[in-house]
Amino acid sequence: MAGPAFEDRTDFENAARGRVASLSPDVVTDAGGRVVWDGDAYAFLDGPCPESVNPSLWRQSRLCAVQGLFEVTDGIYQVRGLDLSNMTLVEGEHGVVVIDPLVSAETAAAALALYREHRGDRPVTALVYTHSHVDHFGGAEGVIPDGDPGAVPILAPAGFLDHAVAENVYAGTAMGRRGVYQTGALLPKGPDGTVGTGLGQAASWGRVTLVPPTRNITRTGQTEVIDGVRIVFQLTPGTEAPAEMNLHLPERRALCMAENATHNLHNVLTPRGALVRDARVWARYLDEAITLFAGGTDVAFASHHWPTWGRAEIVAFLSQQRDLYAYLHDQTLRLLNQGHTGIEIAEMIDLPPALAGAWHARGYYGSVSHNVKAIYQRYMGWFDGNPAHLWEHPPVEAARRYVECMGGASRTMAMARDYAARGDLRFAATLFDHVVFADPENADARAGLADVFQRLGEGAENGIWRNFYLTGAMELREGIKPVPTSISGGVTAGMTVGQVFDSMAIRVNGPKAWDEHLTIDWHFTDSGDRHRMTLSNGALTHRRVGAPSGPADLTLTLTRPGLFALIKGESTEGIDVTGDVAALRRLLAVMDDPEPNFPISTP
Repeated sequence: MAGPAFEDRTDFENAARGRVASLSPDVVTDAGGRVVWDGDAYAFLDGPCPESVNPSLWRQSRLCAVQGLFEVTDGIYQVRGLDLSNMTLVEGEHGVVVIDPLVSAETAAAALALYREHRGDRPVTALVYTHSHVDHFGGAEGVIPDGDPGAVPILAPAGFLDHAVAENVYAGTAMGRRGVYQTGALLPKGPDGTVGTGLGQAASWGRVTLVPPTRNITRTGQTEVIDGVRIVFQLTPGTEAPAEMNLHLPERRALCMAENATHNLHNVLTPRGALVRDARVWARYLDEAITLFAGGTDVAFASHHWPTWGRAEIVAFLSQQRDLYAYLHDQTLRLLNQGHTGIEIAEMIDLPPALAGAWHARGYYGSVSHNVKAIYQRYMGWFDGNPAHLWEHPPVEAARRYVECMGGASRTMAMARDYAARGDLRFAATLFDHVVFADPENADARAGLADVFQRLGEGAENGIWRNFYLTGAMELREGIKPVPTSISGGVTAGMTVGQVFDSMAIRVNGPKAWDEHLTIDWHFTDSGDRHRMTLSNGALTHRRVGAPSGPADLTLTLTRPGLFALIKGESTEGIDVTGDVAALRRLLAVMDDPEPNFPISTP
């Protein structure tokens, strides 16, 4: 089926439209001089597409690499190409409202400085988080005046804090490790490495923060006036994030689509891991946005990619995005109700010609293949109904048996090479993978699998598929390279006490704690809150209590900052202790530290 036309230059014109200035050099460092963002590393994209990169992905990466300060419409500016996401600045009566302050404080501060260099030293008068993913709130402290969380109102969709913490702390270690594969963070930037993610070039490596919102948006149609700027909100929970919202600026005739409509097919389930999104309601919210806002909109922009101008163009763009998610949802359900499994359906679905021919519907970040499997998973779960798949061996044990059945490692690798030579890289990868998991020290198997991954990555149109394959190849050849973990630590300061206790419970090693029974009361003097924590049967539970409720092994009287100091192993000065302090030591003794560098491509 024919794809979109490469001679169509509309996206390039829109990506460059309204540029006021570029950051030169496009490099951001932290206070210690460490580079946290280097957009200039993608200068190679100015050249012709090499054979090692899919031409469609090369085109998308060139568009995502366009950077600088852009005027979207009168009084609305965007800084693009200084992080994975965009930062939008809406000029008000006294200052500027910032929408989505990038991933890290350093890049957010650099984006604000670029804006002020050309638009004057306007103070930040409010902050808006469109949704609960870190690339839309992590840089908050870089733009909040004097770093004071109470200095300006911060608006976010209802449920924002719960979901931001659940993703970045509760499952943050595992998602972060897989995120290294997804973003290609350790790959060299170039034609033989990462060329971007399709959604943006990369995430910055600066200081990630979480400043809790001060005002929740709880309903569609809710209107807030901030610094003289009237904003009408549309809640879109369950779309690209569990807590997300679009917003309309009627006086500017501008519509912010958050991350619900960008210039690619998005993820229904991102390969780094997340809650499965609802493609059905995603399509419905896009349709609702057309109904609510299209008549009063001349420009639509998002927190990634470039804007779309013109009412007819906006309606066409949003309508095709709507149909994209609706089609994938409905066709997956149609086929699963005929008895097909997710893996089978992923091979059966082709997009309609009009969608296949639209650049913004291409699978640069999401893909038809893994989105169909995600929709299947949402409705049917991990099990496909075949009893043979109900209780399968784990990967290593299964791999050993497969290799044995195929006549040993040498015979299996010979078969893998034959499939690779015939162009069936997918099955070649499966065979080599079995040998690697059966015998992880087999250098020939690791090398063979790495070569197949390399070829699969070079042919991928999807940016994160490319990064997954090439990172797998790199780790098979060079081993696992530790990466700094900054998200969980930076986000912790914005967590509630209950969320901190939940994160502690996740770390309890159940079998080690089977025979432990203890109760700890926590009394917070700065809030007046009391919490009772109980460890029994390997489970750490907690609840808020109105008053002391019977004897406890230990009572700690402290402030919320004192709690953070305590769990970090810092000073316990100012914490009053009553009872058996050994109870706390016993609790800490059964808590595991997460492993941020666990193997993925090897057992």
